[in-house]
Amino acid sequence: MVATGTSAPLVYITGASSGIGQALAAHFRAAGWRLALVARRVAETEAWCRQQGWPEDSWAVYGADVRDTDAAVAAGHACLARQGLPDAVIANAGVSIGVDTAEREDLEVFRTVMDTNLLGMAASFHPFLKPLRERRRGTLVGIASVAAIRGLPGHGAYCASKAGVVSYCESLRGELRACGVRVVTIVPGYVATPLTAGNTYGMPFMLAPEDFAERAFRAIAAGRSYTVLPWQMGIVAKLMRMLPNALFDRLFAGRGRKKRLGE
Repeated sequence: MVATGTSAPLVYITGASSGIGQALAAHFRAAGWRLALVARRVAETEAWCRQQGWPEDSWAVYGADVRDTDAAVAAGHACLARQGLPDAVIANAGVSIGVDTAEREDLEVFRTVMDTNLLGMAASFHPFLKPLRERRRGTLVGIASVAAIRGLPGHGAYCASKAGVVSYCESLRGELRACGVRVVTIVPGYVATPLTAGNTYGMPFMLAPEDFAERAFRAIAAGRSYTVLPWQMGIVAKLMRMLPNALFDRLFAGRGRKKRLGE
């Protein structure tokens, strides 16, 4: 029997309308957690929750585009007022769009990626920091990417944003260690989601969203500070980091670029 009362733990997940966010929501709910879901497509996300047959008092959806700092902060405060202080906050909302810095319009795309993936994470965490510090318990989860490890051709904005996520979460971890709030960084490799569906290059060790969610749930529950999923991509990432620049550049010179907006 899955718990539904207010005594059940609460998880707050951004980017919950599809892909990794939706898979995380389903896994946490199956484990007995209440859900606070943030999505741009509110009606669609609410319809999905009802399709799962979940009791209405076990979930709530808050509308926000995390690029809009005020909207992201307001969603967090709405959750506090309606459902209380979450036990875990997962900043998952993200976009992946190729950029060419030589093209003026791509500078705006670069801004969109950074605002969504990095600033949007900080805005998502912000409403909960002070109450979590006061309670001295809870977990903040940042969803990064193995793209944070090395810069890939055509992925400049995405790689930069995810490298920023790793450093930002590391900074937060040091800031919050003394007050008992854990910071967990999850570093996915390739997961079969709409973000990866249009990629034209090889994607080794790809996970189904449900498999990713199960492994991420275990890492979050254990409070692991940094976890690459799947573990095979952790080995690949370490090897990539060790490669001399000249060899790395030759190996990836012919790799397909991430599609630019509109391609």
